[in-house]
Amino acid sequence: MKNLSRAPGAMRQARLPDAELAYDDQGSGRLTIYAHGMLLCQETEERQGLLDWPPLPGRRLIRYDARGHGRSSGRPINNDYAFDRLADDLLALLDHLKAEGPVDAVGASMGCATVLHAAVRAPHRFGRLVLLIPPRAWETRVDARRGYQAAADQIERDGRDAWVNSLRGLPLPPALADVTDFLADPDVADTLLPAVLRGLAGSDLPDRTALAVLSHPTLIIAWDKDSAHPLSTAREIAELIPGAELRITRTPADRRTHGRQIASFLS
Repeated sequence: MKNLSRAPGAMRQARLPDAELAYDDQGSGRLTIYAHGMLLCQETEERQGLLDWPPLPGRRLIRYDARGHGRSSGRPINNDYAFDRLADDLLALLDHLKAEGPVDAVGASMGCATVLHAAVRAPHRFGRLVLLIPPRAWETRVDARRGYQAAADQIERDGRDAWVNSLRGLPLPPALADVTDFLADPDVADTLLPAVLRGLAGSDLPDRTALAVLSHPTLIIAWDKDSAHPLSTAREIAELIPGAELRITRTPADRRTHGRQIASFLS
């Protein structure tokens, strides 16, 4: 059983009407915000080395735990974890930070979807976008919806451990070949996990027509042979957003360059 209601420690807190978001605030200068992937949090991403953040001179970097994840609080309400609802949280966090002018945003998987929904809703609030491993979307999201719903049902029927054990041995993309405990213990409390999964099941990326009108400089980094984040989604987003650049990661060594690639793009 996982209980993530521990004290926030050195992290800062943004109080929203129905949740508290824990965030880390480093550096000074132009604001850059990072949104992580589903069932993860800052602490786990750092421990697993999923994204190696280099120094970002002249930048203030905000990394936060999504609602219901890590040290952020949440409610057992499915719709709270839909992509567009998470975008509400990102925009509310920018309000909390008193962000002035466009900010640059980086998002991975669920965080990628969060960033896209926020950018579509409030394009004037964003400058450059970095989209890491875009998730399945549109026609290819049908199976994902079924999988998340089945996982929520299994957890309620058999318990969290049974579901986690069912994930062991599933193939990972080559980019994660050096990560031995990926999603071995999801960073979501037992009481929230089914709602988080059902919220994801009811989510999708913004409509293609909405993405096609975005004018932000955009870098997309996708992983080869990743069924949860297929290249087809990344390629289509790259075609939809004018001028977007797509790069493909194939090995752990490639993945360990993500931080430097992001820093270079943002500079």
